[in-house]
Amino acid sequence: MSEANKNPNFDELVVEYQDKIYNLCYRFMGNHHDANDCAQDTFVKAFKSLKTFRGDAAISTWLYRIAVNTCKNKLSSLAYRFRKLTVAPVEIKDDSQSPEVQFEKDEKGRLIQKAIDSLPNDHKTVVVLRDVEELSYEEIAKVTGYNIGTVKSKLARARGRLREKLEGQV
Repeated sequence: MSEANKNPNFDELVVEYQDKIYNLCYRFMGNHHDANDCAQDTFVKAFKSLKTFRGDAAISTWLYRIAVNTCKNKLSSLAYRFRKLTVAPVEIKDDSQSPEVQFEKDEKGRLIQKAIDSLPNDHKTVVVLRDVEELSYEEIAKVTGYNIGTVKSKLARARGRLREKLEGQV
């Protein structure tokens, strides 16, 4: 499916973007369960709105915006914050590496994710979209509604905060 297609087929949309949307949601939510929920919610919302998609922006930008807003809404919900405090997520580990290597990799990933999670939502959004999803500044501006200067400014501040938080840890 091409970005220029103004009336995309929903099945093609899911096949083409499911991994990107899941990865984006994972970076926001910090665990696989919530990332799956948010990615599914994103596609449900996209499906319901697909007929009204005007093609003013790229379909990927439209999906990213839905995913970011879905994650932000979930993160700000009282029920989510309460559950996060009381239930630790269970993750299945890959045993193909030595336990020491896997532990170091997991620990580094946890430290980075914890640092990203500690950022304010606006900073977290630009870091995830730029440094994890590798979107351009223009794409980030379209997803977030910020102007490009604001995107660059928020990204610089967010990276500075991450550097401070991760200094000597990673």
